Order: sequence, then structure tokens, then C-alpha cells
Amino acid sequence: MRMRILVLGGTWFLGRAVVEAGLRRGWEVTTFNRGCSAADSPGTRPVRGDRAAAADLRRLAEEGPWDAVIDTSAAGLGPEAVRTGATALEPVARRYVLVSSTGVYRDGPAGPLTESCALHGDGAGGHGARGAAAERAVGGLFGTGRTVVLRPAVILGPGEYAGRLEWWLRRARRGGPMLAPGDPGRTVQPVDVRDVAAFALRLAGDGGAGGAYNVAAPVGRETMGGLVRDCVTVTGRRATPRWTDGAVLREHGVRPGTELPLWPAGEGGRTVSPAAAHRAGLVCRPLAETVMDTWAWLEAGGRPVPHPDHARYGIAPEKEAAVLAALETER
Repeated sequence: MRMRILVLGGTWFLGRAVVEAGLRRGWEVTTFNRGCSAADSPGTRPVRGDRAAAADLRRLAEEGPWDAVIDTSAAGLGPEAVRTGATALEPVARRYVLVSSTGVYRDGPAGPLTESCALHGDGAGGHGARGAAAERAVGGLFGTGRTVVLRPAVILGPGEYAGRLEWWLRRARRGGPMLAPGDPGRTVQPVDVRDVAAFALRLAGDGGAGGAYNVAAPVGRETMGGLVRDCVTVTGRRATPRWTDGAVLREHGVRPGTELPLWPAGEGGRTVSPAAAHRAGLVCRPLAETVMDTWAWLEAGGRPVPHPDHARYGIAPEKEAAVLAALETER
């Protein structure tokens, strides 16, 4: 069956991965974006417009109908803008696949977070609350049977605009003693952008029931130590990780999550259960493959679409050197 899908976004990272995977399946792919970030993939039917402009959304709806909308760009919008777009598209789309995040969960019980855990309420602030409100907006318009919500933990891979994996790779390439945070055996759950795209298309096309899915690698399969080791290996084994307790790093002013990317702010971080997604067909390739392919993409001249998040990640070389020297003194 040749599907007709609309991708909101579609020119970079996850949006581009969805578009290109859809085209490889022989589907008809329409994209909707402002045309500012990057060029559309050859073979798409691009529609130019702004998601904040009601007139542009009405014009977009006239290009329908579609079997599914895949919304890869909701994260940068407020829930009202998501609601406005969903309102315009509800009459011309059979299904809405919304890419949200695991940030929508409030602190839950001990153990991995499941899709049944409580979400942030409308009165809460922050990115997670906006994401939860966007989920409710789409679900309220399309209904539970026509709404699919994907909640990725961390998405990595070629084209990653935030540069978290890129930073580790370039730092490992630079070589020498390298700060590494916390317990190397700690579980991490990044998922490859290509696997998220494949799962989104699977759910867009299967016509089954809607629902929410945590999209992440299996709990316990990947570790922070494995991630760092793989980065060191693919870049030529120039760096020597210096694993240091998280509390000690914080005492030295190292910021979790940003200066050493993918190191969570909380002790150990929270894991999520992706069991439902794996039962529904999510397949996560080994993290080592993601690391290898991302380094190959960078070495071939690949560059992410410019984004403000890129500047947030990575510890300055002089600060890292000072911390490493202080740690040697304290030994």
C-alpha cells in the first residue's frame, strides 16, 4: 500500500530521517516547513509555510488528505501552536504521530518509567510541561485511537544537531587524559535517529490502535562506559578516560548533562521502560553502530543544521585540564 504522509519539519535530523525512509518505501511524502534550515530531500512535495500562521495552515490542509501526519518539530513550539496545527489537519489526516519526549513525566515511583506514569500538569512550567500539554492537545482533537505519541529518551546519530555524541567523539579524537563521569556501568538508553524514523513510519502505516510509547534502548543493554569506550575506539584510541565520581566532579564545578554530555543531573538518572515500543516493533541497533556511523558522517564532512543547543555541550579544554590536575593532586 502506497501511503500519503505529511511530515511537519522534514529537512533535518529526525524529520529528514523520516522523510528519506518514507521515500525509500515508495510513499508519497509532503513536507511543511519555512525552507530556512535546509533543503528538502529530492522526491518530496514541499509546502512552504509557518506553523504559527493560521493562513499557512489552512493552505496546507488544502494539499491533503493524508494517511498520517508525522510531527517531528513540535518540541520547539508551545502547546497552543501544536493545537492550532492539529485543528487544521484533523479533517484531512487519518492519524497523527507526535514526537514528544520522556521529559513529559513527573517524578514517578522507583524503577523504570512506564507510559502509565503521571505527566506534568497544565499548571507546571518548563519543557516537559509544554510537551505534555501538546500531547493532550493532539489527543483531544484526533482522539486516542488516531493519536500515536513517541517519547524518545535521547536521539543520537548522523545529523544530530545538539552535538552531544559529536562532542564525545571530537574530545576522544583530541586524545590524552579525558574526564569521564560517574559509574561506567550506568545504563544509558540513546536510540538511533534512523530507528526512531523507522518506528514512526511503522506506526503511521499499520492502522492499529493509537497510544504512547517510550522510545529507548533496552534497560541495561548499553552503558556510559560502553559509549565512551566506543568513542575512543573509533577515533583512534588516543584518549584515556579518567572515570570520576559524579559528586567529586560537581565539587569541581563540572555541570551534569552539558559539560559532560549524557551524564544525568541526578545520581544514576532515571531509566524508562521501552517494553511497549519493542512489542510494537521498535528495533534499536547497538549503540556502537550509532557511534561508528556518526563518526564516519563527521569525517566525511557532515555538519548538523546550526542550532543554539550545539553551544551548550562540552567542557572547555582549559577547565577540563584544571579539573584533571586537581584530581591528580588529591590522589
